[in-house]
Amino acid sequence: MRFKMQQEGDTAVADKEEKKMVEKENIEKNKGGEIRIADEVVAIIAGLAATEAEGVESMEGNVTNNLVSRLGMKNLSRGVKVDITGAQVSVDLSLNLKYGYPIPEVSGNVQERVKNAIENMTGLSVRDVNIKICGITLPEET
Repeated sequence: MRFKMQQEGDTAVADKEEKKMVEKENIEKNKGGEIRIADEVVAIIAGLAATEAEGVESMEGNVTNNLVSRLGMKNLSRGVKVDITGAQVSVDLSLNLKYGYPIPEVSGNVQERVKNAIENMTGLSVRDVNIKICGITLPEET
């Protein structure tokens, strides 16, 4: 859907025209009204999908999230950062994995689960799912 222009200065104009067409298509699809999905909702979807993957022990949070969890309140978006631009989502996850699971395999599985969950539940397109492994949890000795 890119416009081909002859002069370099016309590229920005073509990008703006393309963006307007995409916005118009999105508005036409939602003639009943506007639908807005909060970043927090997308973050919760991503966090739940990630923790369901085999080999994931938990999400790693920042200091505030850790304090909230110690107080007994569950923060479902802990360890998740979401950036929504238009109809595209970029997700950053901070994970603790279980010892003995191959990190590349678990990470790939998490990326696929998160992408599918967000796209199926929200209709947004996932641009990328970035994973940071913050720790490995050793099995408890009995």
